[in-house]
Amino acid sequence: MHASAFVHRNYLYHPPIFSSCRRVCFASCLRSTIRMSLKEDGPSVAVVGVTGAVGQEFLQVLSDRDFPYRSVRMLASRRSAGHHLSFEGREYEIEELVPESFDGVDIALFSAGGSVSRDLAPVAVQRGAFVVDNSSAFRMDPRVPLVIPEVNPDAMAHISLRKRGKEGAIIANPNCSTIICLMAATPLHRHAKVVRMVVSTYQAASGAGAAAMEELKLQTSEVLDGKQPTCKIFKQQYAFNLFSHNAPILSNGYNEEEMKLVKETRKIWDDLSVKVTATCIRVPVMRAHAESINLQFEKPLDEDTARQILEEAAGLVVIDDRSSNLFPTPLEVSNKDDVAVGRIRQDLSQEGNHGLDIFVCGDQIRKGAALNAVQIAEKLL
Repeated sequence: MHASAFVHRNYLYHPPIFSSCRRVCFASCLRSTIRMSLKEDGPSVAVVGVTGAVGQEFLQVLSDRDFPYRSVRMLASRRSAGHHLSFEGREYEIEELVPESFDGVDIALFSAGGSVSRDLAPVAVQRGAFVVDNSSAFRMDPRVPLVIPEVNPDAMAHISLRKRGKEGAIIANPNCSTIICLMAATPLHRHAKVVRMVVSTYQAASGAGAAAMEELKLQTSEVLDGKQPTCKIFKQQYAFNLFSHNAPILSNGYNEEEMKLVKETRKIWDDLSVKVTATCIRVPVMRAHAESINLQFEKPLDEDTARQILEEAAGLVVIDDRSSNLFPTPLEVSNKDDVAVGRIRQDLSQEGNHGLDIFVCGDQIRKGAALNAVQIAEKLL
């Protein structure tokens, strides 16, 4: 098969799975066999924000990847405390998140919002925990590594459980759009050096949390029934619509989501000279973001070489069948670890093979959040 018609044969669609119930059983996960990860010599783990969409995905990924642990502490807000959930065949009681929650904890996976992270991540560090934070609270702090394991693992090379003193450390998880974008852009950047990147995102409800996902389902039913849609999470109709990302608009006209892509890319690539511009759009998709990426290179890069580079890159799968008009879709990548890339083509507006267009899709909850965080945690072991 010619490279331009390459489709990863093992990348099959499975419908997305999500549950918003308080009692969640991970015994029936996507894998047919659960691998028990409970090990006496493993680290103690705390999951902060365990009842949220990403918190639940933390548990799924820990199980899927056979992450070793000697104990798991389930932490959430006071209103969730006392509820129970099952994880790898064991029953756990959800505990209220307080400073004492981190006593004896080695690794804390945070996904409870920026304010919670700002208040309690430093507390966890003082008590000896290594925090992997999914919020934006510490991403641009020059003292905190911002890490995508396939892209810049060296940024956290000095941090591990084996090297810790009395205190732990914070490692920041990048924004979901940044992770999905740089998974595909970085292998090409290493080869030809990106000097300018233009990104347009098409972001799913999952990026706004479980409540937004539920509202999208509710609105879809309401609109189909001829009713006025319930608009609590967003100020306008989401079902059968799209609109500019709901992040606050800044004085320069960009919204916060767009500026995250700009600033985080420069930090992760350790290159303040790279030019990045972005337009972020919310689309009525349940989970998994899509992004159109235009790249301008310092060195020439033809599309066949680019396709080969992407096919060989870790964490990527190429879906690029021009003859069948088959390319990445959010449904295709939902509940998948890999980021899918396609529409690989030369930018005709640039001379001498100095430009390339690609289209990527990645599961926002998984690689865009929980999987990336757990991969960071694995590097701490």
